[in-house]
Amino acid sequence: MMATNQVGKGLWHDTAMCGDPKIWFPMRVTYSRELKVKTELDRLGIENFIPMSYKLVNVDTDNPHRKLVPAINNLIFVRSTQERISGLKSSNKVLEPLRYMIDQTAQQPHTIMTVSNRQMETFMRVASRTDDSVMFLDDETVVGKEGKHVMITGGPFEGVTGVIRRVKRCKRVVVEIEGVASVAIAFVPAVMLKEIE
Repeated sequence: MMATNQVGKGLWHDTAMCGDPKIWFPMRVTYSRELKVKTELDRLGIENFIPMSYKLVNVDTDNPHRKLVPAINNLIFVRSTQERISGLKSSNKVLEPLRYMIDQTAQQPHTIMTVSNRQMETFMRVASRTDDSVMFLDDETVVGKEGKHVMITGGPFEGVTGVIRRVKRCKRVVVEIEGVASVAIAFVPAVMLKEIE
């Protein structure tokens, strides 16, 4: 995880040293408006990502069915510059609900949380699956914080790196963005796991 400038009056500077100044910001969206915000970001050509999963809805009716919904309530990842996001938040009514997340592990208070491109690519590769091969986790689902770091060497998740965690009494490869989101791969044969440092 990376960190960028503090939230404050006039502190909307881009933090990239060179190359593409856009970085990933995990952001909260108030009142479950993440899909509305996504539609507007798509319209503006701003890269974004919402993890989605199928959930059973209308369970107590005559028409229960599975529906594709955000897997983690009120969360969207936005790839842009801090300056552009902040400008849009103040000038675009649809994007006003976006809220920066604060990095609780940073030494400086009020440090905005960001995610590296590499970490985000790995997370999106796993979290974009909407079938039963992945499961989104909350803090209560994961038992134990220590685990081996591994790389998957074959199959549909080849090249993905993650951590072995105990989830629902089974060991699974978990890809996590610390303090934001975690997704577990339902099954990876042990022969396809290579321990990394």
